[in-house]
Amino acid sequence: MRYDRQIKLDEVGISGQEKLRNYRVLIIGVGGLGCPAAQYLAGAGVGKIGLMDHDKVSITNLHRQVLFNEDDIGKSKVLVAKEKLQQLNSEIELIAIEEALTIENAEKLFSEYDIIIDGTDNFETKYLINDACILAGKPWIYASIYKYEGQLSVFNYENGPTYRCLFPKTTRQNISCEATGVLGVVPGIFGMLQAMEALKIILGIGEILSGKLKLSNLLTGSEQILKLQKKQEEIDKIKENGIIPVKIVCKLNDESRLYLDIREIFEQPRINSEKVIQIPLSDLDDRIWEIPKEKEILVFCQSGKRSKKVVDLLKAEYGFENLKNVEGGIETIIDG
Repeated sequence: MRYDRQIKLDEVGISGQEKLRNYRVLIIGVGGLGCPAAQYLAGAGVGKIGLMDHDKVSITNLHRQVLFNEDDIGKSKVLVAKEKLQQLNSEIELIAIEEALTIENAEKLFSEYDIIIDGTDNFETKYLINDACILAGKPWIYASIYKYEGQLSVFNYENGPTYRCLFPKTTRQNISCEATGVLGVVPGIFGMLQAMEALKIILGIGEILSGKLKLSNLLTGSEQILKLQKKQEEIDKIKENGIIPVKIVCKLNDESRLYLDIREIFEQPRINSEKVIQIPLSDLDDRIWEIPKEKEILVFCQSGKRSKKVVDLLKAEYGFENLKNVEGGIETIIDG
């Protein structure tokens, strides 16, 4: 009875529902894209869904990550998501992976799933997902959001083009919704489209967006589908050398001052300097003692928004009077 409405579809039926039950999908990032993708795949009866994220729910998530509510603020995203999705469908297996995706864990983890869904918002992780999928022989479903626009594709599907075929080189600066803003419905729509691509792959129906890049502007209603060229040399490079990390190291404009970098470990560009104390926001509570109080410290993140909140918090709750926020974020304190 649970799946009655979709079983009635000729393209699904009992056999299709069995396929769904036997499939394993890993979602990297339980945010604006990952939440709706997880909800619809759980509702459809995908047998095993892995949820990977090391972040906690914040109030700024709620306008677009509607799987969460105010009572969840401060809690682990994956643990909250697992509990709520289990309430949606108690018949499926949900795995909470409360850690970041890394070079060390990616390939082994991907080998345990059939499809990978990318719910991240940074270039470094997308390249990592791409490379690990090539090595593990897995397809992955890509989406990227910018304000009112989005991109969607399926990479590494049945020997098709990969992310590096489309973007052989990365840009230095990530464009995240933290810096640019986003209307909550935009990642919601693209997360559902990612779920649809997963269902098409599992059921063997429709036209998969492999070798194609779907571009949509939800403000104007315009859509475009571009054909992608496979670049075998980019794929062979990964097969021969393994995962190639995307690392961009920059220098400080002023080495005479002391800085606190509260960005997460995957955020680029990195600064290799003894003048920078690196404490990711997710670790801040446990590492407060590493922050000196006797000299001025400039606190920065990608855009200046998170760091401002950290400065206010540390001043109000821990008595820090020596912290100053870097307005505009990392780009204002590095060369180039």
